[in-house]
Amino acid sequence: MVELLSPARDFAALESALNNGANAVYIGLDGYNMRAHSANFSLKNLNHATERCHHHGAKLYVCTNTVMRNNDIELLKTVLPEIKSAGADAIIASDLGVLKIARDVGIDVHLSVQANVSNLESLKLLHELGVKRVILSRELPLEEVRAMAADSPLEVEVFIHGAMCLAISGRCFLSSFLYQKNANCGECLQPCRKEWKIICQDEDGISLDLKNDNKIKKDNEISLSLGENYLATECGDDGGFKGHILSPRDLCMVEHVGELIDAGISSFKIEGRARPADYVATVTRVYREAIDSYRNGEWKFQDRWLDDLQKVYNRGFDTGFYFQTPYQTSSYNQATHAKQDIGEVVNYYSQVNAAEIRLWNPLKVGDEIIVQGPTTGSIIQKVESLQIDHQNIVEAQKGQNVGILLNGRVRPGDLVYQRIKRNK
Repeated sequence: MVELLSPARDFAALESALNNGANAVYIGLDGYNMRAHSANFSLKNLNHATERCHHHGAKLYVCTNTVMRNNDIELLKTVLPEIKSAGADAIIASDLGVLKIARDVGIDVHLSVQANVSNLESLKLLHELGVKRVILSRELPLEEVRAMAADSPLEVEVFIHGAMCLAISGRCFLSSFLYQKNANCGECLQPCRKEWKIICQDEDGISLDLKNDNKIKKDNEISLSLGENYLATECGDDGGFKGHILSPRDLCMVEHVGELIDAGISSFKIEGRARPADYVATVTRVYREAIDSYRNGEWKFQDRWLDDLQKVYNRGFDTGFYFQTPYQTSSYNQATHAKQDIGEVVNYYSQVNAAEIRLWNPLKVGDEIIVQGPTTGSIIQKVESLQIDHQNIVEAQKGQNVGILLNGRVRPGDLVYQRIKRNK
């Protein structure tokens, strides 16, 4: 059975992954992972994270996949025994020195996508070195992934959803050059996601023209095709064009889950350790349903899967390198919906599955809400009814405490959001 592997930046995201069908969760530790600017876990709460995963019958993997220098390696020699002691099932690493330490400690290693593994001979060598699983390079077409998985002595993992990087497996110096923030040490500020202008004027008079067609160009004119949805805007008199020319769309393979399963892949990975709990809940649930639908012989793509994925943060969707070279660039967040902070849980009454919520914004029957907390995870549902003093009402106002029937248990202090349609 293929593993569904979800990301978590905090306990709310962890619970969201587990409650929505993840077979495993991967997290980062402060100072040792590729999301240094995101919330992360610590050695102090790693035991609890492991316990929560194992309670659900899921596994926990810990990221230690930054570039490692001598000082980092020496510190890791003290950290890895504690990761093993906490019960983590494996670490994700890209450095051979980390692999050696992990072998000495006796903890399984999954080789990170940062290692850019792209061929079968590498898999064979890594097997000899004691690696248990390899996350394959994102730049491989599905045909090559299928061929490698068929003969691989190791478990094979691939990304199926989430952000894609401009550079090969994240090996980018743009953030370092502009902001002195090292992307390979988890500090990337993602300047590639900004709107850029390109002007190419060299002594030979060659110009770089950003177009959305493939027509034959004149001598000394280079055309860069950026996809049918690319919009270039001319800027001033300098002949330059601007756009999100360095920003790929997000990977989305929900329509091709069956092809990925048939390729013999061991684990499907969702990108998003910087994303909030409702993102993790939504994406995990959608892929869980899709995987189960195919495995049960009931496969039929559901339009609502794509609709739900579009409600949470995304930059538009593409299939990455699986079937072609990605050609569509992305603007900013293209989610169809946003969430607005509207209140918090005051009490929960388990006998009737209802919560008392203090509102600081209005709420009415039919609204879609998200209840989120470190133990609750993320519950997403429509408001079917509202009550104040045991009387049914259609709408509650700012400052009121209102009773709502919920689909799951919540806790006092959990935050409540309303999901609203965005105006694009």
